[in-house]
Amino acid sequence: MRMMIDWLWATRRGPKTPAFGLHDPARKSFRVRPSDLDMARHMNNSRYLAYMDLGRFDLLRRSGALDVLKPRGWYPIVAAQTISFRRSLLPGARFLLETTILGYDDRAVYVEQRFRTGDETAAVGIVAARIMKRSGGQVPLLEVAAALNVDISDRPAPQWVLDWARQSRATVS
Repeated sequence: MRMMIDWLWATRRGPKTPAFGLHDPARKSFRVRPSDLDMARHMNNSRYLAYMDLGRFDLLRRSGALDVLKPRGWYPIVAAQTISFRRSLLPGARFLLETTILGYDDRAVYVEQRFRTGDETAAVGIVAARIMKRSGGQVPLLEVAAALNVDISDRPAPQWVLDWARQSRATVS
């Protein structure tokens, strides 16, 4: 139920926010709510992942990518993700979530998501996302890029991200 409310909130507030390109950073402000807290009275680790979902949705919607994917029966999924925490987000704290596409390989789109409070980074998440077909299977990224009218050939994922992705795949094999 909570996730549904968050999705509705993100959608409702969306039209007031400016559009931008797919490769531009998406920035969205939030505040730590009482329902985000765990027993230690800081934001629970699972809530970071939920906010990351909202950040990626915001990027896709405001860049216009969602309007291209949905009619084709395509949708994004998380294939792998990792997050590193640097400092706690406390009750009522305002934070900015920055979502940026790092690059691509033949399997995935790699996204970095930073939780910022002022000049400090509280956490950084990396996501490997894929585009799937409702009819089944993965959509080749070159086909997605053509539909979105973007060039991904000049945006290879950084080597450290590719190393992480390879290691992530090896652990679930």
